[in-house]
Amino acid sequence: MTTEKVSLSEIFHPRGVAAVGATPAGLSSFATGVIFSLIQAGFPAIYPVNPKYTEVLGLPCYPSIRDIPGIVDNVMVSIPAESVLALLDDCAAKRVKSVQFFTAGFSESGYAERADLEKAMLRKAQESGFRIIGPNCVGVSVPKSRFITSLAIPLEPGPVAFISQSGGHAWNLPYFGGPRGLRFSKVVSYGNALDVDESELLDYLAQDPDTEVVTAYIEGVKDGRRFFNALKAATARKPVVVYKGGTTEAGKRTAFGHTASLTSSVAVFDSLCRQAKSIPVDDMDELADVTVALRFARPIPQGIGVAVVGAGGGPSVLASDEMEKAGLRVPQLSPEVQNQLRQFLPLAGSIFGNPIDAPNLTVPGAISATMRILGRVPDIHMLLYHMGFHPISRWGDSRRSLAPLLRPIAEALLEAQQTTGKPVLVPLYPPPDIAGMPDFLAAQEAFVKAGFPVFHSLRQAARAMARVVAWDQSH
Repeated sequence: MTTEKVSLSEIFHPRGVAAVGATPAGLSSFATGVIFSLIQAGFPAIYPVNPKYTEVLGLPCYPSIRDIPGIVDNVMVSIPAESVLALLDDCAAKRVKSVQFFTAGFSESGYAERADLEKAMLRKAQESGFRIIGPNCVGVSVPKSRFITSLAIPLEPGPVAFISQSGGHAWNLPYFGGPRGLRFSKVVSYGNALDVDESELLDYLAQDPDTEVVTAYIEGVKDGRRFFNALKAATARKPVVVYKGGTTEAGKRTAFGHTASLTSSVAVFDSLCRQAKSIPVDDMDELADVTVALRFARPIPQGIGVAVVGAGGGPSVLASDEMEKAGLRVPQLSPEVQNQLRQFLPLAGSIFGNPIDAPNLTVPGAISATMRILGRVPDIHMLLYHMGFHPISRWGDSRRSLAPLLRPIAEALLEAQQTTGKPVLVPLYPPPDIAGMPDFLAAQEAFVKAGFPVFHSLRQAARAMARVVAWDQSH
């Protein structure tokens, strides 16, 4: 007999976690990695399970789920697929609430008997009242609950939720987005979506008070109408950024082999996302960029006009091209505004028309004055400050240290943002060599700490802001 479903809220706040398939340090195991992450996060009740061992990472290791003395709400599984039905009987006896399967080799394998195994797993879960995440996934992390199953995910909680059919992407967005200031409320890798799927997750996150921005990587949906309704309901309450994987024939084949997803027409899916007023993106880099823009480009620009401020003629030309190719505008400044800029920017080596390029635009006073003037121009809606794009100001230049400059520059930009009420964007190109990396990372940290959206190229900044402004104007 089918029992009432465990809620996602219960899944996201477990009291005890068991990791089945754990091995001692030195033996590679997903379950052991989960245990290590939980220890680092300070989760209070962690139970390694493996009949071969008595201790894992300093914790008692139990022969089975049934042998654990404490409460177990969540079970992480990393054992061969052939053994999972017996394990689920143990989970039922222990009255667990959710089981997350890193274990793969189910319907995504293409074999009918493995798809039948999935169905048997679901029947056991429904009869016993627990939920299944996956299989073929890395599962759930909730920083607020100290329930973190990967060190790729920042320990500090935040307002971004990420749901992902891919386990790798579920780790990559927090790992690469963390240094740019992204912090997460929930990260859910749901793999084959046997039980918990993208629609149920969207329904939950739409109401979740800890989530302000929802992001998603989706390869395919099993119920298009239900997904559309869930997405539409979520976007009515908060921004939802969606990357659809499997947009080429090769990608579709790979998606099926990855999570058994039968991907739909790209045009249909894109149309669905637009009708629901979500923000569709083309790749994981853009998903990260748009999320950074939504979090830190505040207030959201009320138009597409951008003022570009920095040093270097070539980069200024590049900035103009990238902004306008993405659908933004770089409006020409009036003679009156240009004359105001000439009062404190040198005539030699400078461009005044927008972009604004001058040799002293690493000096806080010049930055502040420039930004204040530009912030008063009605058809400029955002201010972009770039540095580190030119040999004259390359990262790791042994002639000077950027460290003394970074805090005053960040403070000048913050003052400009607060004074003008217009967001300041900071693109920073990563360096091509090891020597420049300390300077780049120091700059990124300084600007992120000050609350600015940091992008890793002018193109990425332009594309992200064009997406966000278009989304904002559609509401």
